[in-house]
Amino acid sequence: MPVIDGLPVTDIHVHVQPWDDLLPAVRKTMATPREGGDLAFIERFQKDPGALVGAMDLWGVERMALVNYVAPDVMGFTDAVNDWVAAYTEEHRDRLIPVGSVHPRLHKTASSSYAAVERLVKDLGIPMLKLHPAHQLVWPDAYRSDSRGHRGHPPDDKAYSSSLMGLYEACAESGAPLMVHTGTSVFPGARNEPCDPMLLDGVASDHPNLTLILAHAGRPLWGEAACFVARRHPNVFLDLSGIPPHRLLHHVPALPRLWDKCLWGTDWPGPGLPAGAVRTNV
Repeated sequence: MPVIDGLPVTDIHVHVQPWDDLLPAVRKTMATPREGGDLAFIERFQKDPGALVGAMDLWGVERMALVNYVAPDVMGFTDAVNDWVAAYTEEHRDRLIPVGSVHPRLHKTASSSYAAVERLVKDLGIPMLKLHPAHQLVWPDAYRSDSRGHRGHPPDDKAYSSSLMGLYEACAESGAPLMVHTGTSVFPGARNEPCDPMLLDGVASDHPNLTLILAHAGRPLWGEAACFVARRHPNVFLDLSGIPPHRLLHHVPALPRLWDKCLWGTDWPGPGLPAGAVRTNV
């Protein structure tokens, strides 16, 4: 296995996804900056998991978590993305970790979302899930009766509040960590207000057996809030992806005190991250 300075490296946040499913505006956001550069290089990985593993050997990365999530309205990804990532990683589960998703708005009851999580974990072997408030257009604390009507919660949050409860309970009972996007998103149609890490403070209290990973540690607006939530709750961890290494202490000022609660990642190949970003950031 590849190592850096004698230590194995896991990139907890990589977006190898079925780009053929992207909405045209999203694909333009992803592809236009790469035209004439590394676009073909990256698109090859969407089709060939063996090529990705070979690149990981060159980059010195032992494992990658391939983050996929259902977001038909903003990104174009349907529930089929779960089966896609399960199949993509099937021959390389020792190196490639599939991350899937249950979209709260697509399940009207707690039992429905609970069963959907069970299918991912038990049938597809997906060990971790992703909730993306900005792209799934959900408030992560919408189930809390004290949150409705505050912080701009939309009037339809009741429609998926039960589904959220089923998602949280199923992840807690199965032991599957739930990665939640915090911080901003640049994609067309994304909603950033629900991505404040403080919205997860109550979720962590209500579900102490649920492991929460705050993706991007709230960057660029809410780094201190993310650190507070991680310090306060033993079940909350920080994912440092999407933050340039030289800016880590700026965005995550409490990093020296939270090193044992931080997970390293790149967010590659997100906008602005070239093909060499993985090796450079390591």
